[in-house]
Amino acid sequence: MAPEQANVGAMTASTTDAPDATQTPMVADQRVDPLTGDIVNVVDGRQKRPNLPTTGCPFCVGGIEAPEPYQVKSFPNRFPPLPDARAEVILYSSDHDATFWGLGVEQGRKVIDLWADRSEVLGARDDVAFVMPFETRGPEVGATITHPHGQLYAFDHVPALPRMKFERGCVFDEPGERLVSESGMWRSWVPFAAAHPFQFRIAPTEPVPDLPSLDEAGRTDLTRVLLDALERLDRLFDARTPTMMWVHQRPFAGSWPGATLHIEIITPWRSNGVMRFLAAGEMGSREYFNTIVPEDAAQRLRDALPR
Repeated sequence: MAPEQANVGAMTASTTDAPDATQTPMVADQRVDPLTGDIVNVVDGRQKRPNLPTTGCPFCVGGIEAPEPYQVKSFPNRFPPLPDARAEVILYSSDHDATFWGLGVEQGRKVIDLWADRSEVLGARDDVAFVMPFETRGPEVGATITHPHGQLYAFDHVPALPRMKFERGCVFDEPGERLVSESGMWRSWVPFAAAHPFQFRIAPTEPVPDLPSLDEAGRTDLTRVLLDALERLDRLFDARTPTMMWVHQRPFAGSWPGATLHIEIITPWRSNGVMRFLAAGEMGSREYFNTIVPEDAAQRLRDALPR
């Protein structure tokens, strides 16, 4: 166990406890559309969550969710979209004004270690099949707290998108001229068929099934490539760019020989402050129409942060 990982464990030892009585009760209401097979979790209790903090940031030291000093921290979501403490908040730093990429490799690595630790703990539960760390950043995409943080969902099934990828064998396109950066066996690139103007795919050159399976070098190299990608988006737009990021890894239930750990990052911006909306034709067909050539997007991202 690395020193950073040991520190994470000490900081988050209490996160395996069930949510306390102050949290909103969660009643599972999972529905399946008979026409499409889509799963919808009806979570009306989340309507009661505040849109903005009214008494200071809850994630700063001394706040309701972080009464004691911390480096990184996880805890059950007070307004959970999934029942049975299967939704957690992940705090990247106690610095309210930090960006994820601005934390640097040493602190960023602590986040990767925490993702791996919580994936392993939650994945060992009988009621968990798939663990997905993710981040929604910026009010443009619905985030209401600017403090650097993400979330983690532990599903009792394998959701449709990762299931489709894993059943297809996680076939990644070769980056070629769309390669943006690399460190060790990790690299980031703009996908050949990117559905969004600026989109990153981060994956290893050799299969790694999940976060807990990453060795020391793999965790550090992944941190470098991930932080590099996030910084490039901010540099490209000269702003705190709204982003959505998710981690797909091997499910913790069943056999998935084709599953490979990878990360996707998208921004809804096609230029600074200009949103790229999904139109009815796209939503109704699940076919996308991108106005920026992926090779051009990759060049602009490389130019945004010369190395």
